[in-house]
Amino acid sequence: MIDRSKLSNSFEFVVTAGARARQLLNGATPRVDVGDHKKTTVAQAEVATGAVEMLPRVDPRAPVVE
Repeated sequence: MIDRSKLSNSFEFVVTAGARARQLLNGATPRVDVGDHKKTTVAQAEVATGAVEMLPRVDPRAPVVE
């Protein structure tokens, strides 16, 4: 079980873990010990331990700075 009280932002945790779970389901290599856990649980563990982190979102409408 993930202790969410130690997380700074529950929404960011859920979004990041969901995106990582989709990557794992598509064949990405896990970054933590998998054991007998489902891909979604592995993704949550990766986010909680800091093995993966959320990338800043880029607005596609923003002007390109060169």
